[in-house]
Amino acid sequence: MIAFFNHFVSASQSVLIARVTAQLRVCALLVVATAMTAGTAPATELTFGAYASDKPSDMVIQLRPILTAIERELSVTMKQPTAIRLKVVNGYEDGTDLIVQGEVDIMRLGAASYVKAKRENPKLSILAMESMRGKNEFYGIVAVHRDSDIKTLQDLRGRTFAFGAETSTLGRYVPQYQLAKSGIFARDLSRFEYLGRHDAVGAAVGAGLFDAGALEETMFAKLVARGTPIRELSRFPNATKPWVARAGLDNAVVTGLRAALLRVKDSEALASLRFDGFMPGVDSDFEATRQAVAENELFFSKASSPSAR
Repeated sequence: MIAFFNHFVSASQSVLIARVTAQLRVCALLVVATAMTAGTAPATELTFGAYASDKPSDMVIQLRPILTAIERELSVTMKQPTAIRLKVVNGYEDGTDLIVQGEVDIMRLGAASYVKAKRENPKLSILAMESMRGKNEFYGIVAVHRDSDIKTLQDLRGRTFAFGAETSTLGRYVPQYQLAKSGIFARDLSRFEYLGRHDAVGAAVGAGLFDAGALEETMFAKLVARGTPIRELSRFPNATKPWVARAGLDNAVVTGLRAALLRVKDSEALASLRFDGFMPGVDSDFEATRQAVAENELFFSKASSPSAR
């Protein structure tokens, strides 16, 4: 017993505090797990909303591990069992409506969807932003077929282009803004379409159905790894996805969620969503996205034909 005491006395204070904190958190998790295993109903039940940027079934596979990790952390923070139910809808607009109207408690939004949702309901609050390599910024990609002769954005004049969803940040607003700034407007394309999802865009370009297309970088990398014959033509930065709380959600829950998200370190759960953690975020992080959305008419400013739109 004396040796045990002397061992801890000799340890540095920071190490001792870290060990004790870890032991307390493990004990708290065991208490929560025991209560839930015994059939105790969760004291806090939340609904997480998501729209399908990939196939809906893939979204469930991607999201469930991270929601389980958040449940564990939030249960510790709230000192009571917590459950998060997942609700997935097909479209961006239907998904945004869920958080605007308060039908879900938490939602992961694309930057443009957040900008629009915040405009419709200013009382929405950011819980955290996704971290990509330690930054709250990631990239959209304009991709072409691996064997394409296209070398620059200007070479897209007279070609076909695939966008994602009509309300997508990296599938529509930012690439159209970048194209317009490069002198390529809607009427300069022989044809363009909105395909709805990033994976569909990459697959269509790889199959030769379109000369180029816009998708986000992690899906681009995933498709290339699967053997889809596409390559990067251009890239453009944008804010990472914010996780947002509905208006009127209990302040204690909002505070607990912020703390829980920042503590999530489950690398396997994070990897399924293709980011590496969470970091604090504020509304001003989305000013560049606001500009791209506000100036979207620039892409159509040379009177593109109705058939192209």
